[in-house]
Amino acid sequence: MINFQNLSKNQKLALGVLFDAIGMVTFIDIIWAPASAYLMTKMYAGRKGRIGGILSFIEEILPGMDFIPSFTIMWLYTYVFSPQKKVQTIEVKS
Repeated sequence: MINFQNLSKNQKLALGVLFDAIGMVTFIDIIWAPASAYLMTKMYAGRKGRIGGILSFIEEILPGMDFIPSFTIMWLYTYVFSPQKKVQTIEVKS
C-alpha cells in the first residue's frame, strides 16, 4: 500500500494527473467517485483533504462534470496558492 503522505509534491502531481485522467472515463463514475474521494483524503491530510474528498466525490458522481481536474486543482491549491506558514524567530540580544 502506498503511503500518500510521504510522497513528494512532484509525485503527488503525477498521481493527481493520472487520477484526473481516470476520472474522465465516464462509464466508471459510480465506482470512481468513492475511490477518488478516498484517495483525495489519503493524499492531503486534515480538513483540506476531507473537503477535497467531498468535492471530488460530488464532481465525479454528477454527470457531465468529468472535465474538472479536481486532483490537479487540489495540488495547485496546496503547493502554489496556499499561503505557507512562516516561522517567526525572535532574536535575543545580550
